[in-house]
Amino acid sequence: MKSSAEAVWEHDLLKGSGRVRLSSGAAPELPVSWAARTEASNGKTSPEELLAAAHAACYSMAFSAGLARNGTPPDRLTVQAVATFDKVGDAWRVTTMELAVTGQVPKISPEKFEELAKGAKEGCPISNAIKGNVEIRLIAHLAVGSS
Repeated sequence: MKSSAEAVWEHDLLKGSGRVRLSSGAAPELPVSWAARTEASNGKTSPEELLAAAHAACYSMAFSAGLARNGTPPDRLTVQAVATFDKVGDAWRVTTMELAVTGQVPKISPEKFEELAKGAKEGCPISNAIKGNVEIRLIAHLAVGSS
């Protein structure tokens, strides 16, 4: 399976703008700008927001699979991913990715939930794509009444 997207950028970095299109057509064409990366989004997206979306989706699938293998499939997983884009020396970098997951999972202990959450972080393909370049932090929370 190959996935693709196309970006078009017009004019210089600071005053220019662009757009990103997913080949699947699953989302409308998305406007991007430098200001959306460093200041305020103002209805535009950034590569970092798209990376965070990819990581949240990938992690939720990896965690769901791990929970199912454990015999405790989730009723619901909510994953928020936050990519931090910061200047390091003279270059801009994605420095951290914070994953926060809340799960509604029947018949699981908080300890097992935490263990499987960490395992999903290690097994998630997007985690593996950025590992070694971006610090990945995880906060896992089992919703009350799940166990």
